[in-house]
Amino acid sequence: MAKRVLTIVGARPQFIKAAVVSHEIAKRDDIEEELVHTGQHFDPSMSQTFFDELSIPEPVMNLGISGGSHAQMTARMLEALESVMVERRPDCVLLFGDTNSTLAGALSAAKLHIPLVHVEAGARTRCMENPEEINRLCADHVSTLLLACTQDSLLNLQQEGLGERSSFVGDPMYDAFVEYSRVARRPRLLNLESGEPVALPASYLYLTCHREENTADPETLLNILCTLNELASRVVYPVHPRNRDNALSVKKDAGLDNILLTEPVGYLESLFLVDHADAIVTDSGGLQREAFFAEKKCVTLLDFEVWPETMVDGRNVLAKPERSSIMDALSVQQSINVAYKPFGDGHAAVKIVDAIMSL
Repeated sequence: MAKRVLTIVGARPQFIKAAVVSHEIAKRDDIEEELVHTGQHFDPSMSQTFFDELSIPEPVMNLGISGGSHAQMTARMLEALESVMVERRPDCVLLFGDTNSTLAGALSAAKLHIPLVHVEAGARTRCMENPEEINRLCADHVSTLLLACTQDSLLNLQQEGLGERSSFVGDPMYDAFVEYSRVARRPRLLNLESGEPVALPASYLYLTCHREENTADPETLLNILCTLNELASRVVYPVHPRNRDNALSVKKDAGLDNILLTEPVGYLESLFLVDHADAIVTDSGGLQREAFFAEKKCVTLLDFEVWPETMVDGRNVLAKPERSSIMDALSVQQSINVAYKPFGDGHAAVKIVDAIMSL
């Protein structure tokens, strides 16, 4: 009888990782999967387009939970996911990353004594002001099986006394990059201001900027956009739905002609933007890795390292949301060591499913 795994996803990076693992599960006769979408990313451009592009199995249910404070969102998810797990009776629960969906899934499964597998375990920023750090710490310490993307993450787990239930499998996001880069497609960019299609510039910086610390205060976002407007002839900035009004207001008030605000793009389009950009500027943990995989210069607009493995040889440099800091970071020259592959061999999904079956 096939074992049943309940996979919980809710946000863009989780859809990407879950895609390659779901495809591997589908190849096997001894395991079957049911997928639950919490609804954390609810906008079609941040959710359904990824299911369509990546051929992810349709969720057995979408809980439609988004918005509110971290506590409110997590509490609603916790209650709903408990009911789902009691109804579906999975043999194990599979979680990815560090979102509120991850935390709620981890607590629900742990309290119901359902074996719990956490992919991307052991990542640490050492910054407790970062809400994702709390999510990943809690999820790791209640999980049955901890699967690390890098050797550094595995070491973190060992140092926290979790080594006996931990192993290194590699990064499913690298699997996805290897698989889907072959079919990346030129984006059909829609101008956020006019709603009209706009051509992709021949030369551009690719910007993603959505974290609260960079967007909640319009002055902070203004500093970022003014600096990039000065440094680049064109900046392609697909705007997260929750930052839409803020970005439009900042650009209009400051007259930033080199900043191209667009509607969000799909995963295959984002891969194309990464591959053809002059450089990447981001506050996304996932895009940092994709820039690294593509051997593109990256500047990360955060106060802490999310993936220190990428921050070698000038390939990914931290910057504060200030003119001088961003300019200095972009000026750092990178060098590429092609033998350095901290995120595995591109076969993480196989190892993840093998590990699940070992439970």
